[in-house]
Amino acid sequence: MNISATASKGQGKARQAGNSTAVEAAGRAGFVARGVIYFLVGFLALRIAFNGGDSDGKGGGGKQADRGGALAEIAQKPFGHVLLWVLGIALVGMALWRLSEAAFGAAGPDGHKATKRLASGGRAVFYGFVAYSVLSFAAGDKGSGSGKGDARSQDVTAKVLDLPGGRWLVGAAGVGIACAGLWIAGRAALRKFHKHLRMDDMSPAMRRAVDTTGVFGGVSRGLVFAVAGGFAVSAAVKARSGEAKGMDDTLRSFSATPAGPWLLALIAVGLVAFGLFSFANARWRKI
Repeated sequence: MNISATASKGQGKARQAGNSTAVEAAGRAGFVARGVIYFLVGFLALRIAFNGGDSDGKGGGGKQADRGGALAEIAQKPFGHVLLWVLGIALVGMALWRLSEAAFGAAGPDGHKATKRLASGGRAVFYGFVAYSVLSFAAGDKGSGSGKGDARSQDVTAKVLDLPGGRWLVGAAGVGIACAGLWIAGRAALRKFHKHLRMDDMSPAMRRAVDTTGVFGGVSRGLVFAVAGGFAVSAAVKARSGEAKGMDDTLRSFSATPAGPWLLALIAVGLVAFGLFSFANARWRKI
């Protein structure tokens, strides 16, 4: 048998495995889980905006607007711990789908490019970490709980600052996060998500809704990342780990602007919108 034909056949089978129904279902479940978390983070941030977004963490009835706060909110509901396990498993599915993209290529004509596959690999690692934190919380480890994200960010920053060249490392990480945030916001504003969705299958009203939540939600999410990166750069410049902020403190910082809690409320609504956009991805994403 011709060697090239055998290799081509093997690659075809590998790609077919990467595009299997199970992987597709896993990816769509992951988008639902991501949507739930962002929806709840936005809801908690909105509560903080209307109940006092003070920087000491007491605003909004002590709730933290981060992943840990969202998990704590779910845990308080009937069957909440069951839902936590479901969310964690769904996020494992998201990680596996991204891993399949890295291994076999993503949907679309340019999905086989090395840069696309490398990006998918990075996302697989990220969602693997998120899934681990959710499953750990569901298993009883409250280390990922409400209020822990900000402290963890500062602890990690302090450890890195103590390393040789630590200020440069923290600064580089901050620049990277800030640039990633601006990239996310820019792509959302330019509606780059259109090429990943089956837009023709949507009704005109649904297309408008997806555009609104995709742009507003993506820009809001990107700005949060960009500001968090800016705080990391500040920590590097001042050599003070306390300057670094997790999502909760980053969101609360919007209340310290001249716009006050209204800017925080706007960003919070944007995160809720991104959660809704994630639900739309679960339905219409090309996988």
